[in-house]
Amino acid sequence: MSRPRLVLAVDGGNSKTDVALVTEEGEVLASGRSGPFTPQSSGVPAAVDVVEDALRLALAAAPTPPAASGVDLVAAYLAGADLPVEEEALAAELAARGLGRDVLVRNDTFALLRAGASAPWGVAVVCGAGINAVGVSPTGDMARFPALGRLSGDWGGGQGIGEEALWHAVRAEDGRGVPTALTSLITSHFGTSTVQELVLAVHFGQVDEDRLHELAPGVFAAASAGDAVAVALVERLAEEVVTMAEVCLRRLGLLDRPAEVVLGGGLLTARDPLLTPLLEAGFAMRAPMAEPVVAEVPPIVGAALNGLERLGAPDAAKARLRSRYGQPAPA
Repeated sequence: MSRPRLVLAVDGGNSKTDVALVTEEGEVLASGRSGPFTPQSSGVPAAVDVVEDALRLALAAAPTPPAASGVDLVAAYLAGADLPVEEEALAAELAARGLGRDVLVRNDTFALLRAGASAPWGVAVVCGAGINAVGVSPTGDMARFPALGRLSGDWGGGQGIGEEALWHAVRAEDGRGVPTALTSLITSHFGTSTVQELVLAVHFGQVDEDRLHELAPGVFAAASAGDAVAVALVERLAEEVVTMAEVCLRRLGLLDRPAEVVLGGGLLTARDPLLTPLLEAGFAMRAPMAEPVVAEVPPIVGAALNGLERLGAPDAAKARLRSRYGQPAPA
């Protein structure tokens, strides 16, 4: 009797890397987690090392460890796979490690889309440390952005909000801007006596600029308390999320028909009391046929579902996988 085919699903994100070994019948044999997947800063080989670390942890923790050498498909959804050339480099490295007979690499936002949507198509917007959006039409056409940060027109996520908060706080402190609670937020969070002290610490490499994303929760709290500058930042974020979704829907010809827009990442899944109604109002005005959906299962589920679909697994297998993560199959 032949064994069930195996999918190695990978969700490689900026903060962690999840893997799951899943049979074509939807059974999760092993799962594990390791550190951040950062090919743009650490390089492709080092990033794929993190995937192998997660797989080793998964196999070590499995009650009956499966043979990882029997993987038929690696379905890897990875941060930093923003351009075709990046997808190709990552796929080549995964294949060279012998992790599976076939390798599929896509940006990690596609995993979020499949995890939250009831079908293999729709639009997803992720807003965590950064921001990105992708879309897939019912015919398989894709819409996406280069997602290279400000260089490619992006703004948002925790990093964008933190950088903007610092900009406003500097100007408030030296008199060029209006007073804002963000000034005290920044000095309190980083333990400096002035905002300028933090600016110089970042400039001289004493504080990593990437840590500015830590300010995002404080910005949202200040907005809820009525600080005008913080409110404006939350409003701008809502505008960016709606705009990215609207553009994907338009490119795919989905603006005039019902379509799900999956929202993921820490800033969107937190259901902030100011941001959430702003998003609802924005979608109602600019994409009234869209149905915003907050992802209820982790993106690793989406990576595995995409892998199962590539193998031609039946709906019962996908339902079994979702139930493993506490979610019933979509109606």
